[in-house]
Amino acid sequence: MKKVLLLLADGFEIFEASVFIDVIGWNLVEGDQSTKLFTCGLQKEIKSSFDQRFVVDYLPSDIDIDSFDALAVPGGFELYGFYKDAYDDKFLDLIRGFKARKKLIASICVGALPLGKSGILQAKRGTTYNSTVRRETLQGFGVNVVNQPLVEDDNIITSWNPSTALEVAFLLLEKLTSKTNTDHVRQLMGFETK
Repeated sequence: MKKVLLLLADGFEIFEASVFIDVIGWNLVEGDQSTKLFTCGLQKEIKSSFDQRFVVDYLPSDIDIDSFDALAVPGGFELYGFYKDAYDDKFLDLIRGFKARKKLIASICVGALPLGKSGILQAKRGTTYNSTVRRETLQGFGVNVVNQPLVEDDNIITSWNPSTALEVAFLLLEKLTSKTNTDHVRQLMGFETK
């Protein structure tokens, strides 16, 4: 079983988190049944953007990185406190740990910013929310910011806004399983294959 850790900061965007939950979940039930997703946050109960409450499976201190195959990091809203958690040392240390063990890491939108702050994107290509402020922030972390919707570099996936979320989740599934299996899951979910 391949395990994905969904790392959630307070203020995370529900849609960006939900695509990982759905795609990995559909694969567990209807695909090759080889993937399962677990959630992690700095507190057991966290809030999303727009103030919905969620209970996560794990705290950072519970995580054995070696038992996971991939890390997924959705973005969120500054207004709802996203950067307070996303820039916390415990959050950044988990990101560094996944990178040090050469695990897959996928982010959506400003989920790339804690990746940048952690140092794992130093001198690598990446993208983030397509606003000048967010791109300049990512560039300030030493990232070669690319003006395209989805960027892959060294087992790290970044993307620029919620419109890319589903493609990031499918790409993560493809890297964990296969293109054939991912196309099958896409079709079952009612999406066209690429």
